[in-house]
Amino acid sequence: MEAPYEKQESPQPGGFAGLRVVAFESRMAQEAGGLIQRHGGVAIMAPSMREVPLAENPAAFQFARHLLAGELDVVIFLTGVGAKALFEVLALAHAQESVEQALGRIITVVRGPKPARVLRAAGVEPTLEIAEPNTWREVLSELALRTNLTGKRVAVQEYGVSNRDLVAGLEARGATVMQVPVYRWALPEDRVPLRRALATIASGQADVALFSSATQVSHVLQVAEAEGCVAQLRRGLGAMVVGSIGPVCSAALREHGLAVDLEPAHPKLGHLVKRAASHAGAILARKRINPLPGQGEGRTIAASAAGPPSSTGPHPGPLQDLPMMRACAMAPVPYTPIWLMRQAGRYMPEYRQVRERLSFLEMCGRPEVAAEVTVTAVQRLKVDAAIIFADILLPLLPMGVGLHYEKGDGPIIDRPVRSLEDLQRIGPVDAAGALGFVAEAIKLARKALAGSVPLIGFAGAPFTLASYMIEGGGSRQYLATKRLMYNHPEVWAGLMQMLARVTADYLAMQIEAGADIIQLFDSWVGSLGPDDYRRFVLPYTAEVIRQLPAAVPVIHFGTVTGNLLELMREAGGDVIGLDWRVNLDQAWARLDHRVAVQGNLDPIALFAGLDEIRARARAILDQAGGRPGHIFNLGHGILPETPVDHVIALVDMVHEMSAR
Repeated sequence: MEAPYEKQESPQPGGFAGLRVVAFESRMAQEAGGLIQRHGGVAIMAPSMREVPLAENPAAFQFARHLLAGELDVVIFLTGVGAKALFEVLALAHAQESVEQALGRIITVVRGPKPARVLRAAGVEPTLEIAEPNTWREVLSELALRTNLTGKRVAVQEYGVSNRDLVAGLEARGATVMQVPVYRWALPEDRVPLRRALATIASGQADVALFSSATQVSHVLQVAEAEGCVAQLRRGLGAMVVGSIGPVCSAALREHGLAVDLEPAHPKLGHLVKRAASHAGAILARKRINPLPGQGEGRTIAASAAGPPSSTGPHPGPLQDLPMMRACAMAPVPYTPIWLMRQAGRYMPEYRQVRERLSFLEMCGRPEVAAEVTVTAVQRLKVDAAIIFADILLPLLPMGVGLHYEKGDGPIIDRPVRSLEDLQRIGPVDAAGALGFVAEAIKLARKALAGSVPLIGFAGAPFTLASYMIEGGGSRQYLATKRLMYNHPEVWAGLMQMLARVTADYLAMQIEAGADIIQLFDSWVGSLGPDDYRRFVLPYTAEVIRQLPAAVPVIHFGTVTGNLLELMREAGGDVIGLDWRVNLDQAWARLDHRVAVQGNLDPIALFAGLDEIRARARAILDQAGGRPGHIFNLGHGILPETPVDHVIALVDMVHEMSAR
């Protein structure tokens, strides 16, 4: 792991290269300035906070009373400085031995090594230490795995600003939360450096702004308002590279309408400066070429080929400038974004722990579980997009065809649809009403992601859903499907029309709930030839895509579809998914580079050694040639036995090798 303040005698290659960097750090202002300079930047230090200890702290003494009376089940210590200050306050009224014994009887959670050292110095061995890197999400998820929080009384040692997301997450799991503030933040007594920095930003004389806490954001805007330069400050920041130390800080920036250009994988000051030094130049160049709305001429998104209109508009709001969203729009990106199909799956130990307690459908049907699995995968892998945990066949549940999952056999349909009578037994289908748990999962996941990455919603395409319904499960030859398609075209048309309508409604529900991108999985359409696809599939897939809002990008994916790429483009979609059976450069050329592409590493390649994985990823990136509009992914989903460390390594490799 990178040391927070590693010694560097000269700027790193590709560092700030003379860029003017404003940092609002207070407690570690000297260290931050030194880091910026060692990475080749001109440091403009603007301390924005002053720590004010709560000498008279009634909340701390109330906490002590509840603790010593045995009225707490869990205590969470979030910072080393705060934990030390809390123990100092408690020592004013209570013997250390009584506090130590009381804490020893309950669950104590520490976020990282600093509060752990404080507890051990006080004679308390923490029950649960959340390893770094971490955010409040890791604290919440690991604690929830440790104990059922329903009915638990939880105290949270806070620092400066309350972590509303952590408190809300605890309460959502049934806990009663006591917030214990230890110190608060005020504006600095000497505000001259901060006012000068704001004037520099407002006049366009700075290049990079680094925020390392949510309080800095509110203080900066508070002083800007007092100085009467809020509008100028916003314009100035919009033309700069804005770096945030982590999700809570990013959420604060976005709540105030400020875009976040970069965020380090680890929420540490050293990592923030290093990432900014590596990427600021490219981001700044891209901003000057493709300014955001209100700063010049905006970007455009490549339209699909002739045929039914596809989703071609930019997604509104700060998310539109994230690499994944820009790649969907075929706009320049600082690096090739990557996410992976089935990235939340059985290969991850976190998933298996949940799966031991719940069936697959139970996991899908419990929004808090689906959201947690979704977000955990993003946090663990550091991918550029989340995909909601669900299944392509969920819309079949309200159709009454008897969908269930058999261990080792996958999905099973008890009552296949193979005649007009079978189709007529399916009454009106309200997918949005019956599958509202998916919408709730999306809302929870989107809130937890806090705008760090876009969230993908998805559904099975009409043909793939129909093939499952007709075959009664998976198939090799799709004999029953093709027999119905050829011999009873009127029944086929009725089934596909119904599925197109249900799928469009289901996806619209996901978009309304907060899905930023949609992926349409036509997993089995590769069983068809081009003529059958054009006649029996294309009109219905095109109808689904046509009904989706133009502002939401659509990824159109299929496997074994090398013979269908041009027809899939005709059906619609901003991005065409490619499996590993085609060369990416040749496939993209066949699509006339009019749409973005996604893919296309063979999932089995992740079982190879790291050198081989790197070589294969490099080959795909070389085929893409740095052309805007490439999203790195596998050619299909991650397999259950895949080594997790190989998946993490792939993500790091793609980010590293594709950095512009």
